[in-house]
Amino acid sequence: MHKNITKLLAGIACLCAFGVATPSFADAPAKTEAATTTAVAAPAVTPVPDAAPAAAAPAAAPVANKGDTSFMMISTLLVILMTIPGLALFYGGLVRSKNMLSVLMQVFMVFALVIVLWCIYGYSIAFTEKTAFFGGFDRLFLNGIWDPAKGTFAAAATFSKGVVIPEFVFVAFQGTFAAITCALIVGAFAERAKFSAVLAFVVLWFTFAYLPAAHMVWFWTGPDLITNAATSASEALKAGWIWQKGALDFAGGTVVHINAAVAGLVGAIMIGKRVGYGRESMAPHSLTMTMIGASLLWVGWFGFNAGSSLEAGDVAALAFVNTLLATAAATLSWVFGEWISKGKPSMLGGASGAVAGLVAITPAAGFVGPMGGLVIGLLAGVVCLWGVNGLKRLIGADDSLDVFGVHGVGGILGALLTGVFAAPQLGGQGVFDYVTNKMSADPYSIGHQVWVQAQAVGTTILWSAVVSVIAYKLVDIVIGLRVPEEEEREGLDITSHGEQAYHG
Repeated sequence: MHKNITKLLAGIACLCAFGVATPSFADAPAKTEAATTTAVAAPAVTPVPDAAPAAAAPAAAPVANKGDTSFMMISTLLVILMTIPGLALFYGGLVRSKNMLSVLMQVFMVFALVIVLWCIYGYSIAFTEKTAFFGGFDRLFLNGIWDPAKGTFAAAATFSKGVVIPEFVFVAFQGTFAAITCALIVGAFAERAKFSAVLAFVVLWFTFAYLPAAHMVWFWTGPDLITNAATSASEALKAGWIWQKGALDFAGGTVVHINAAVAGLVGAIMIGKRVGYGRESMAPHSLTMTMIGASLLWVGWFGFNAGSSLEAGDVAALAFVNTLLATAAATLSWVFGEWISKGKPSMLGGASGAVAGLVAITPAAGFVGPMGGLVIGLLAGVVCLWGVNGLKRLIGADDSLDVFGVHGVGGILGALLTGVFAAPQLGGQGVFDYVTNKMSADPYSIGHQVWVQAQAVGTTILWSAVVSVIAYKLVDIVIGLRVPEEEEREGLDITSHGEQAYHG
């Protein structure tokens, strides 16, 4: 019986991942999409290019600028810092001392596992052309980036015509996004999941949830072949499904935060509550570690957001200042909201508020003006404070480290508000037209853009939820999701890893 169930669920998982629907172009805004003369496409965001408009196509292939290349390598390192040690310490401090190493180990190993999978097949599926939902296999094992016969390396498009970066740098940068997204999930079911089950789930979810989401939201063929309305339309047909609709996601509100948060919430529900939840104290064992982790997250997030511009220019600077301002604003609003409602401001509230601001500004960072970023941050603090208190009680799930309350609620809020504050009349960047190589002359409709953003949010929630349910069920049938009660009571550090975080 179990074998039949396993086969059935596996078949459903494949259908969910590879099913193809007819894209809808009716809702696409006046924005134009684009093509590139390089070997791989950049993520699907369209900030104002930093390079001057070109009068004609260059005679020779563009060469990567060393400044842009250095900027992207530093940004990649900052995203690694966000995950290990940033996210690991943030999560580790929030659990009980008997589970500290188990959380560190899960984050560390998930990061390593996903990077390997990314370079084997993930990058190819996410960022090569095939369907509107799933890429192809042209870059399996990173094949084709280095040409030994010619002695040349491939380049990746940016958001400016004639501006490229080395494709290997783009591979590494996007790989760190995939890795931190998968690592975020483990906070929702911390302190009770089998280590082997976590790794098995990550393989399935990364393959069938993250990669299609990244392709749908971020894949396009770049700007370089767009010269008129006809080429704009033809290249748009090659882009990801959500990109074709015109959704704006600068650095991962949908792909990273909502995607991971939904998977985490499904896991918390399916694995069940921790032993003693609601009856025993489960307070964080080290808010010092959590504060250090939150600080590293804030620092690393500048690479996450500013690096998503793919160029060291004006849009990177805009994303940088928005990341600084929105995070500070969310920290203040969360702490003051907590102070008013509970009578005391807490370090946990400050750290949580900072992460909420970082999450909410992520999809908007390169599209909104600083005052738009300020409003997004202020709202994120109080809305996510409700998310980890009121909403969590309504749902009734034991989301151990409030992954959905912060990343899910903050990601949804930020994605929707991006459609509002990207409006030029509110200080935003509007939409760039690659046919004219300047800002679109068509009026920006806030209502329309918010509706498009809502479609992107809904698609992400549904896709992640379906894949997560199937993946958790498959892992539960084959391995089992949860450790035995006696192991959970003793602590996963000893029972799963034979180690202790603290001695004496």
